[in-house]
Amino acid sequence: MTLSTGSRAKPTLVSLSLLTASLLFSAALSAQTGGEPLRPEWCRELPRPQYKNLELVDAHNSWFEVYRIRSGVFAIYEPHQFEEVISYLILGQRRALLFDTGLGVGAISQVVRQLTPLPVTVLNSHTHFDHTGGNAELAGALLADIMNEDVPFARANAQGRSNVYSRDALAPDRLCGPLPTGVTPTSYAIRPWRASHWIKDGERIALGDRDLEIIFTPGHTPDSLCLLDRRNRLLFTGDTFYLGPIYLFTPETDFPAYARSVSKLARLTASLKLLLPGHNVPVADPVYLLRLHDAVEKVNSGAIKPLVTEGRREYRFDHFSLLLAPN
Repeated sequence: MTLSTGSRAKPTLVSLSLLTASLLFSAALSAQTGGEPLRPEWCRELPRPQYKNLELVDAHNSWFEVYRIRSGVFAIYEPHQFEEVISYLILGQRRALLFDTGLGVGAISQVVRQLTPLPVTVLNSHTHFDHTGGNAELAGALLADIMNEDVPFARANAQGRSNVYSRDALAPDRLCGPLPTGVTPTSYAIRPWRASHWIKDGERIALGDRDLEIIFTPGHTPDSLCLLDRRNRLLFTGDTFYLGPIYLFTPETDFPAYARSVSKLARLTASLKLLLPGHNVPVADPVYLLRLHDAVEKVNSGAIKPLVTEGRREYRFDHFSLLLAPN
């Protein structure tokens, strides 16, 4: 798709019933499951060994770590929370694009401004809270445009999330080290934001000497997408793929759609040099797209049996697993 730079979304209010239902479900999910699956040893295993081979950039920030992955590509990593979220700042000559904005615990706008003076556009890989937490801050502090897919799931999430939804993220067993000054679990919430542009599948974003292509990859969520830098052979995969347990167990997950998206991405493998995922470590070999495709095929065919992880089905493969809801 081709970016229409002058396009602006018309303000639209999500229905109260949709938002209320989403919040009630989230509260119930947290109460019933204790939040996401948690390995007690996770904090003791940090730093992950892969980071020793990456160039650390001094971000002058206690919450984020920044790594230069390629020229003009920075991974902004949140190592002190169990999600280990990674957002990406991608620089062109005229503009910068921030692919995801993290948990919203630290002030990601301060890190972005240290790295570039360019005007910033935000594109979310999907609108789960751990990838949109800094949207409102970026819009306010840097006047960033925010781009999302125009689906009910994204519109509902753009209304923000109260502490009822997100407090589990800052529970003591999900933290590794102190929170930033002034941040407390009781005050943490996802502030509302407004999408200034509704994106289309295949849309291209011109940053000046760097063009990026949006690839819709629904499955993990209805609005999941990947970002392709075709010239530099980079694919930013969001939560469609990362090393570790890939979460595919929430009600908004559509596994048949996920399988179709994985098949689409697998066809790109030969044209890629690097995958840049949304959690844990910011680099992975493109061959994992083929392995992921094979894994999904095995799940669908019944060729592999799952383990049970906190009541969920976990299909384990080499360096990643697929974590699905119970049957």
